Amino acid sequence: MRGNGPLEGEVKVQGSKNAALPMMAAAVLHEGVTVLHNCPRIADVFEMEAILQSLGVKTAWKDHTLMMDCKKIRESGIPGEETRTMRSSILLLGSMLGRCKRIRIGYPGGCTIGARPVNLHLEAMKKMGAEIRETEGEICGECPEGLSGAHIRFPISSVGATENALLAGVTARGETLLENCAREPEIQHLCCFLQAMGAEIRGIGTGKIWMRRAAALRDVEYTIPSDRIVAGTCLYAAAATRGQISLKDVDPREMRSVLTVYEKMGGQWEMRSGTLRANAAGIRFPVEKVSTMPYPGFPTDMQSILMAVLLTVPGESRIEETIFEKRFQIVEELEKMGGRVTVSGRQAVISGGRQLTGAAVCARELRGGAALVVAGLSAQGESVVKHAEYIERGYEHPDQLFGQLGAVIRIREQVEK
Repeated sequence: MRGNGPLEGEVKVQGSKNAALPMMAAAVLHEGVTVLHNCPRIADVFEMEAILQSLGVKTAWKDHTLMMDCKKIRESGIPGEETRTMRSSILLLGSMLGRCKRIRIGYPGGCTIGARPVNLHLEAMKKMGAEIRETEGEICGECPEGLSGAHIRFPISSVGATENALLAGVTARGETLLENCAREPEIQHLCCFLQAMGAEIRGIGTGKIWMRRAAALRDVEYTIPSDRIVAGTCLYAAAATRGQISLKDVDPREMRSVLTVYEKMGGQWEMRSGTLRANAAGIRFPVEKVSTMPYPGFPTDMQSILMAVLLTVPGESRIEETIFEKRFQIVEELEKMGGRVTVSGRQAVISGGRQLTGAAVCARELRGGAALVVAGLSAQGESVVKHAEYIERGYEHPDQLFGQLGAVIRIREQVEK
């Protein structure tokens, strides 16, 4: 990969990873067929597909449409070797308890960005009547009489725990009320998907969601919306290179905090005929402070990518990471490219304006890997990002994605360790 001047061009943003995975987990609730259009062909989706297949689900692809036939579930155990590579495997807890009244699942894995305990998931299931046992490396759940509706107030806003409670509530007897639940767009999309399946849900988009057991579930076809983090990555890649790009099929309302920071740095954008057109030629202002927060705040998934952009902006900027304590592990790699970042606890001070230079760097997690690509596109000379498999967990063919915008990127099947 090497910097090739300002990015220019138009791309259609892929379907949302964080919307697709819970919808795939939801599919097992129904003894029928679910079809997802605009489904991203990325590593995490393929991992979830493999887990569903191990349970007995039949799947088939046609371009970006995924069909899942869940008429027969022959297995309720999911071994740890299939779950430790992906955090979203835990979402099968609620749907499998609802469908099979039991589940045995290995502890979920995923990116090493900090502690992500599953206690909120387990407590929600217990309140809905499930008996949960934790053994070394495994979670076992049973509800022989089925799940019951409950009033659950989350002590902190959790996307995954909210999703699990929603999935469990579809088959739970009576009514379920969730308070202090997450409000991320992906939660809203999951609610709309469950409604299409037959669930009765109110309060979508708020911190208080009410739902009642579905009288009957039905086959459904659903189109997954665009990925707001991929869209933000492309926007900030243009910012780092001072380019002009167009992003098709994005919802600027879901990107409000990302666009606000982009504007503060001097970027301009407009929506025209469903396409976001961005001009980053005026990017030149540091930002006093950006703190990551649950939606609608600035997303933690964009923090590393913003850091890469701010290294190109003269002056001093600050980022506070309030969600995951290990999001700053990218700093060491950015320093290899000439970046100057000082970390103190959960705060990072970025001293920007120096020309980054190409280097061999190492991706350690998904979004940090994407940030290294963004830094490489603005750097002088050639950069090599090792362990690109992390990036491919969330970005479909990243070489082609950025290639459409004029970047020179090649993915090697084998790279040096």
